[in-house]
Amino acid sequence: MSAAIDPITLAVLAGRMEQIADEMDATLFRAAFNPIIAEAHDASHGFYHATSGDTLVQGKSGLPIFVGVMAFAVKAVIDKAAEAGDLADGDIYIFNDAHIGGTHLSDMRLVRPYFRNGELFCYLASVGHWHDVGGAVPGNYNPSATEAFQEAFILPPVKLARAGVIQHDIIDILLRNTRLPQSAMGDLNGQLGALDLGVKRLDELLDEYGAETVSAALVALGDRAETLMRSELSGLPDGRWEATDYLDNDGITDVALPIKVALEIKGDRMVLDFAGTAPVTAGPVNIAYPTAVATAYVAIKHIFPDLPANAGVMRPIDVRVPDGSLLSAEFPAPVGGYTETILRMIDVIFSAASQAAPDRVVANAYGTINALSIAGKRANGQRWVMFSFYGGGHGGSIESDGLNHGNAPISTATIPPMEILEAAYPVMFRQWALRPDSAGAGQHRGGLGATYEIEVLEESAEAFLFGERGRFAPQGVQGGGTGAMNVFHYEQADGWKTPPLASKMLGIKLTKGQAVRLDTPGGGGYGPATSRDAQAVARDVALGYLTPDAATDLYGPAWKEVAA
Repeated sequence: MSAAIDPITLAVLAGRMEQIADEMDATLFRAAFNPIIAEAHDASHGFYHATSGDTLVQGKSGLPIFVGVMAFAVKAVIDKAAEAGDLADGDIYIFNDAHIGGTHLSDMRLVRPYFRNGELFCYLASVGHWHDVGGAVPGNYNPSATEAFQEAFILPPVKLARAGVIQHDIIDILLRNTRLPQSAMGDLNGQLGALDLGVKRLDELLDEYGAETVSAALVALGDRAETLMRSELSGLPDGRWEATDYLDNDGITDVALPIKVALEIKGDRMVLDFAGTAPVTAGPVNIAYPTAVATAYVAIKHIFPDLPANAGVMRPIDVRVPDGSLLSAEFPAPVGGYTETILRMIDVIFSAASQAAPDRVVANAYGTINALSIAGKRANGQRWVMFSFYGGGHGGSIESDGLNHGNAPISTATIPPMEILEAAYPVMFRQWALRPDSAGAGQHRGGLGATYEIEVLEESAEAFLFGERGRFAPQGVQGGGTGAMNVFHYEQADGWKTPPLASKMLGIKLTKGQAVRLDTPGGGGYGPATSRDAQAVARDVALGYLTPDAATDLYGPAWKEVAA
């Protein structure tokens, strides 16, 4: 069937469909009320197969993690609709159940069937990170949750619209279960608008090319994605390589949790086996199986950047996740801190792959989004919740030093600008700066982490942190050094304090003028520090990236002669 379409038409249609998904992304980004979507772009849109739910096309601005998990989300809707037997044109399902749709409960998913001449053609979907969906902690990153019910309001797949008619009782339920109903309503309207636009643009595309041609193009794109993946794997040596890294703890018990992978390549196939990973935990660093599979795709996409956002990429890859592990948690195990766990999954895949293909892999990035919520009430009684994530250093590579102060490699999201956060919430940033001496040493050093110090301007507030890398530093590869670890401080009347669990804490009481400070990790280094050019070390010292003492300790005294 894939041979029924010529290459030029296929390229044109691929570009047109990607553009539709991109336009859906842009529509939501412009319309959303909360800055995590509007500024940070924590959202995604795409087209999905009518019967399998597989990803067909995704917008380039959407988060890569959603490429995999939204296929599971759409399949959940397909199964629900088949059970009910009442799917109709104009239906829209909505849900946030992370155990069937992946990621966490903050991600609200809307799934809409697309019909052509009365026949189901595909599904459209929109997912966005809502600012607050109930639960015990404003912003929903609850580091002490022991079940999903403590993390957020849980909504299974239900019909928000039936044959084009919005069900306002569903909206009433949604708005009653958030601290920020105006924000939620704005985000919901933005997602509905994006889906409407997607339907309109698909109508135009199929009017121009016909359903048969577009359908053939979708099949061909999946087949070509598979062929490309097999070709890439065939160019690597056969073998088996292993890597292990650790999560600091689960937020409940201060015990390190191993994440292990064995990467095996044989011909044009790959196996990623996570046997030996820690079992399901009491605390919220678990993830559901759909999230684990999607994370494997993100890591593979980094290693092979020319691969498309298409389910065909994963056909030659066998992702083995042991039952009962924290990578395959079942409801109602808490999964709110999924970001921290999938970052460690990516780290171990990179570390294993660096042994097979050192020219393709970067060292570990900073490895935590540092989900920080600060919440309180304004003088007029209005509730406010500032939730954001924060940057750090990326790993060095065979080609260059790591990126300073980048966002996590699970996403294409951006860090919300300081000016936006200060304008929206009663806080002031005392510092937003690069963190000297935080980069892992190497022939190509890691990127620098950052320092954020945030002061509360209202009479009182509470802060909540869900982070990682407070006990285990980002790893280098090919002999590179580790990045600096994550450090969190909060200000109290008797001075600065640190959390007992290093990277996680609940209910930090703050008063006007007090602050919290994040010193985020740097990236790991690539290659031995002894191979770094002395002039590059001297430049880092001149720029303030390295203090003179650290430069000498890590790289020796040769840089001083160059600097002189």
